[in-house]
Amino acid sequence: MRTKQGPSQRTAGRRRWLRPRWVAVGIGGVAAAVTTVLVVGSGSDPAGPKVLTSDQANRLAVTRFLNYQAGGRAVTINVPGTAGGLTITGSIDYRGKIGYGVVHGTGRDTSSDGLIEWTATTVYVHPMTNSPAKAPARPPGSGWVSRPLQKYGSSLDSSLTIALKLGSDRPDNAELLPQNGAAWVGEDRLDGHQVDIMTGPSAARPTSGTSGTSGTAGTSGTADAVPTSGTAGEGAVRYWIGSDGTMYRVRVAVASASQPVVIDFDTHKYVPVRPVPGVTPTR
Repeated sequence: MRTKQGPSQRTAGRRRWLRPRWVAVGIGGVAAAVTTVLVVGSGSDPAGPKVLTSDQANRLAVTRFLNYQAGGRAVTINVPGTAGGLTITGSIDYRGKIGYGVVHGTGRDTSSDGLIEWTATTVYVHPMTNSPAKAPARPPGSGWVSRPLQKYGSSLDSSLTIALKLGSDRPDNAELLPQNGAAWVGEDRLDGHQVDIMTGPSAARPTSGTSGTSGTAGTSGTADAVPTSGTAGEGAVRYWIGSDGTMYRVRVAVASASQPVVIDFDTHKYVPVRPVPGVTPTR
């Protein structure tokens, strides 16, 4: 049984934040970066898509804000690849906009194993012959190699970018989300949590609003943008969301991978992210 590390004070403050002046560009910005597969997981209701109820729209609107409000979340990111996958187990600080964890290859050699830390622009890797099951709480002081985060052609970097965008310092507009193609597509039970599966706005649908609202969810710096046309479920990110708005899983597809990227939350205890020595996150 996993220990829930979900955001605090989410229910009491949720509706207070849902003000019409916020536009749907946040959730829509994530959708514009990726395209999803139409798989909703075992136990899902196949009757969707359906128009979001008011409660569902509210929960979808606050789900990224709750990640930000919590400060950070424990994550497991499963990255597919033709030569085998990669699994990143770690934490993301949604206020500091930085992630940190340990990488293990799945169905491949260990050449990519080691520690990893990333921001919106840079990836830091620390190769290790025998990677630990969990990343040390304090990153090593040396042995790191840095490189720019790739915008195209890397399913790993696409996954890292998407994971960082799942937190925002403001809610989305619950009224605009359905208008831009967000929908309910099923329900499921995930690690003891009853969840609704919803899509964000279609990547093909433009989102509009006032200036200064794109924030962390804009499309700049996002990898493998593959907008697709169609109705809800096509060209949209899928979110597994609990009754209080907590995000438990996100599933998306990127151009550089034939299988979807899956990001699971609360798979282990959240450990605050410490920057690699000499690295200052962008806040």
